[in-house]
Amino acid sequence: VLDLAAAVRWARALGYRRVATVGFSMGGSVVLRHAALYEPEREGRTDARTDIAVAVSAPARWFYRGTAPMRRLHWIVTRPAGRLVSRYGLRTRVHHEGWNPVPLSPVAAAPLIAPTPLLIVHGELDPYFPLDHPRMLAQAADPATTDLWIEPGFGHAENAAPPELLGRIAGWITEHA
Repeated sequence: VLDLAAAVRWARALGYRRVATVGFSMGGSVVLRHAALYEPEREGRTDARTDIAVAVSAPARWFYRGTAPMRRLHWIVTRPAGRLVSRYGLRTRVHHEGWNPVPLSPVAAAPLIAPTPLLIVHGELDPYFPLDHPRMLAQAADPATTDLWIEPGFGHAENAAPPELLGRIAGWITEHA
């Protein structure tokens, strides 16, 4: 969230008056938390706030293990052997300590985002997070400022996003800017 706030500040320092944030998967949860924590009313944070938030394939809650890919991910993150596989096989280091404190969950962040426009995009074929995740996010968010797109044939995040979908997301951002 702090990195995203810094990027938004930088964009504003470059002269951009309107900034949209877009995140995929865990990045989608960062976009949701950032939009909630840097809302326009918080004093001293207006230069870091987003004007439009888009979360694609984002989880609604932490520690979800309901799908095989998420069970594998949790094995990598929570077990010493998994962290070794991650470090040497995936060239990614994972810290052995858990979150302390646990950050605001995406579903808890969602109601705090309004009046910022929010688009939640999720694939019908997402192997990581089933459709209850985007529906929980949309249900928690302000219906007056939130759109939910459940995309047929779409899997998970940027690797599965067809150019047509990315173009529609860009169009939605432009329409709400």
